[in-house]
Amino acid sequence: GLKTQLDQVIEFLTSSIGQLKVVQTKYVEAKDSLNVLNKNNKGDKYVLVLNIIFSKMYVPGTLNDVEHVLVDVGTGYYVEKNVEDSKSFFKRKIDFLTKQIEKIQPALQEKHAMKQDVLVGPGGQKNLSILCLAWFSDCDCVRAG
Repeated sequence: GLKTQLDQVIEFLTSSIGQLKVVQTKYVEAKDSLNVLNKNNKGDKYVLVLNIIFSKMYVPGTLNDVEHVLVDVGTGYYVEKNVEDSKSFFKRKIDFLTKQIEKIQPALQEKHAMKQDVLVGPGGQKNLSILCLAWFSDCDCVRAG
């Protein structure tokens, strides 16, 4: 019934927010990791490799350029960017994900409220037709009459 549908939508929205937050955290970590690149690191014997999907990995090597990094821009493509442009790229990604989370949260709260209305019982049944109208039409509900 309606409660089951609401439960499924709530589960989906909650999962979506969780996944967006995981990706957002990876971008924050990647952006913060760029702060370790400075002239004092030049010549270091180990290089920090950033990869959003697989987290951080250290590989043997020598750090010759502390001003440029390869950034995974998705679907297996890497772009060489200077550190400031890389930080800006990560900031844009973080801001985008924040906006997406902010768009989903009100919908999740609305579905929780709708579920609560369904669970209220006999006293809340008079609002069930308005609740169903809101659920199926995604429009503002106006009581007829």
